[in-house]
Amino acid sequence: MSTVTSKDGTTIAFDTYGEGRTLIMIDGATGYPAINPLNAETGKLLADGFRTYAYDRRGRGNSTDTAPYAVEREIEDLAALVEHAGGGPAVLFGWSSGGVLALDAAASGQLPVSHVVAFEPPFVVDDVRPPLPSDYVERLDAANAAGRPGDAVELFMTAAAGMPPEAVEGMRQSDFWPVMEGIAPTIAYDGRIIGTTMSGNPLPADRWASVDVPVLVMHGIDTWPTLIPGPRALAELLPTATLKPVPGENHATTPEVLAPELRAFVEGA
Repeated sequence: MSTVTSKDGTTIAFDTYGEGRTLIMIDGATGYPAINPLNAETGKLLADGFRTYAYDRRGRGNSTDTAPYAVEREIEDLAALVEHAGGGPAVLFGWSSGGVLALDAAASGQLPVSHVVAFEPPFVVDDVRPPLPSDYVERLDAANAAGRPGDAVELFMTAAAGMPPEAVEGMRQSDFWPVMEGIAPTIAYDGRIIGTTMSGNPLPADRWASVDVPVLVMHGIDTWPTLIPGPRALAELLPTATLKPVPGENHATTPEVLAPELRAFVEGA
């Protein structure tokens, strides 16, 4: 992997695929390229027209971390990647809460953005599922500070992802669990990015009001039903947004579906 240095000195590790327009793939909570091959595979399919960046968000994989955390630091990480790419306008794609970070970055004015794509931003805007607890971030921070990263992961799995506790208990016995514990501190980062958007209330009207570039909001046709109202609400909120249901389930789709949709959106918008 290659690296860039963010404004606060954090090292951000990344791989690139192809040449052309800059496309930065942003993982959601717990994701990074070593455990999520979708970003790399999508980049390979777009290699003839895009230079795709698959990077480790701070505190994950080969990227370092610098305290104290703030959402603005992650926007600076994206700005460092855009500068590495030559400084031109970038396409930002985000899975789940990564899509929310992409929107925040576009709204910040700190980096040039030409298009934003958000795949199933996990907003809770109605009573279709329980809202995120109001003390969610504080409980995550407390668990990590007390040396209980597994409890932080379990809280994310149950309160945010909506998994039943008995299913999470089974996951605790898997070989994958230590990997999740290793990135447990970063789960609270995504909690801060999400903010109040999983409270069961309408999305804030002003948070992304300055986003004037084309926005594509996607969800899988066969995804969990609780994940569909959020993308719809975002598409209705943003004047430049288009809603696009695509083949996919369980909060994901395939590179073979995603790559042509990204190409068509960017080239046609």
